[in-house]
Amino acid sequence: MTRRIRLHARTRATAVGALAAAVLLGASLTGGSGASAATGAADGHGSAGWAVTEGYDLGDTAFTDPATGTVSEIRAVVHRPSRVRGKLPLIVISHGSWWACTDTDAEAWPCDRGEPFPSHRGYDYLGRALAAHGYVVVSLSADGINMTSFDYGDRARLINEHLRLWRELASGRGALARDLPALRGHVDMRRVGTVGHSRGGKGVMWQASDKHRNDVPDGVRMGAVLALAPVKFDDPEGDNSDTLVTRTPVAVVTSGCDGAVHEGGQEYLDDVVGRTTRPAYSVSLRDGNHNYFNTRWTPPAPLGEDDSTCPDRELAPAPQQNALTAYATAFFDKHLRNDAAGEAVLTGERPLPDVVSTTRVVEPVPAG
Repeated sequence: MTRRIRLHARTRATAVGALAAAVLLGASLTGGSGASAATGAADGHGSAGWAVTEGYDLGDTAFTDPATGTVSEIRAVVHRPSRVRGKLPLIVISHGSWWACTDTDAEAWPCDRGEPFPSHRGYDYLGRALAAHGYVVVSLSADGINMTSFDYGDRARLINEHLRLWRELASGRGALARDLPALRGHVDMRRVGTVGHSRGGKGVMWQASDKHRNDVPDGVRMGAVLALAPVKFDDPEGDNSDTLVTRTPVAVVTSGCDGAVHEGGQEYLDDVVGRTTRPAYSVSLRDGNHNYFNTRWTPPAPLGEDDSTCPDRELAPAPQQNALTAYATAFFDKHLRNDAAGEAVLTGERPLPDVVSTTRVVEPVPAG
């Protein structure tokens, strides 16, 4: 009988695979703003060109959660290809729990001291690389939630509110049309992926779960979910229904020296063994930590913190971020663009660059 879970441990090969090399090129040539080098074609509509950085900001109190009353900002940075042709897949990134304001003595939202903390800008390296590869990437701010709420449904519903706005933009109208004119009518809302880090990781699993999938805006199809160093606990204990995803491909990235959530995110794969109808994957980076995936949480950034449990041998930020970029690109290419060129990265047959990692694959159950 075929095993439903496959494990592979790999270190770096002498020659990194073509996909990883292309992704690393895009990541290494990015600057603080503006554009990065092209790494691929934009969904068969010609070269993606460069990654352009834009954004939108509807204000600190633009969204009131209909279920809980939590007040959130609608703010995001957007990375897109410079050459926008046809309809491009959309990837939404949601950060986790951090300081809501730049002044750590702030006690209210909107910030009564300091300014909103730019946690959502900590994934610019990933957004630029994916954009240069042909994706539209939006990284949203969730500082209001970080100040006032521990409800993971709040995080999921904030993602859905952004998706509602993007659905309008995909139709050429709505509140984002003025700030993002080049993307009007050019986003494919049937090919949407998410990345959630830490508490945001549980948030994206909640948003895509079987239980909550009807809350996703009409016309939006969730095609892939990546939980990055995600929080994992069930409330009430033993009931995983709020985050059980069996009808959408899932990937989980964890790290061996994560001082915040450890390897708990691997349990998301345990939950779906023998149940999922779509493949689920994970990779664990040996000696990686929690905060280095977000450059704004990484020293020497203001308020940055090294949370490693193995500081004497921890991965440096760059190889950890490059490994994530290569893995995420392979995952989204496979499930948002039907491009299996990087599938060997997901299965562990092709090693990630400059890290030692262990991969898992949960095979889908047969249909019928």
